Amino acid sequence: MDLVTTSSGRHLEVLCQGPEDGFPLVYHGGTPSSAEPFALLERALAGAGLRLITYSRPGYGGSTPRPDRDRPWQVADDVPDTVAILDELGVGEFVTLGWSGGGPRALACAALLPRRCRAALSLAGVAPYAVPGLDWTAGMGPENIRDFEASLSGRAALEPLIEEQVAEMARGTAANLAEMFGELVDEVDARALTGEVADYLARSNRRASRQGAVGLLEDNLTIVEPWGFDLAEIRVPVSIWQGSHDLMVPPAHGRWLAAHVPGARVHLFDEEGHISLWTRVDEMLAELRELAGLAPA
Repeated sequence: MDLVTTSSGRHLEVLCQGPEDGFPLVYHGGTPSSAEPFALLERALAGAGLRLITYSRPGYGGSTPRPDRDRPWQVADDVPDTVAILDELGVGEFVTLGWSGGGPRALACAALLPRRCRAALSLAGVAPYAVPGLDWTAGMGPENIRDFEASLSGRAALEPLIEEQVAEMARGTAANLAEMFGELVDEVDARALTGEVADYLARSNRRASRQGAVGLLEDNLTIVEPWGFDLAEIRVPVSIWQGSHDLMVPPAHGRWLAAHVPGARVHLFDEEGHISLWTRVDEMLAELRELAGLAPA
């Protein structure tokens, strides 16, 4: 794990994995998440000739929290952190994949870094809040509905809920993950919460909880704010992957993004959920290479 220092003096913990000569892929993890090794993704990256760059967002793991708790942060505010990491590593062009709460960050890179971001993939990524044509919480599991409704009421309403969740995350294991997720998973995703996937998520959650509630609290508040960029202005190739069994980010989010990201390539799977889509990671990475104009691995 490396530490990168931003221009404002914050530290970001960064993880790089995969072939040294691989084309860079910036991975934006979900909400919550942290920079933890993920064996399933690492093997897929090696097969696709891609090199992983990922980091813990502010307040997660060892990354310094945002300095101003009274300011409403936006998804676009994470892009300078991505740039700081790429510049420190000497990376120019890249592709990006964002899962769940990381999906908007991948789209932000596509929108705001068009000269460096060659292609972006949103994997079960959320859509913007309070946009026409989308009932944002319809079809979500009750735990997410509770949290996002509290987010709209502000920090004071949300913080006690997040503190309780983070305490549970800190004790989480691969064995009890499905129980922790509760009604956020159905039978499809519950079956997928095994082996390397469950192990990665449990470790990522524990690392994300190291500084307490601050990382997850800011992440939830940020997602329901305006994102700070216009999806309609994206000119970078984008792919959207979404499953119908998703109770964390309902399929309506994927359909809305498909209709509002210009030229997006769309994959909507009736048989997949939020977590089970990881079984298709080889297909996703192959498509990212294709969209970026890279030769097949």
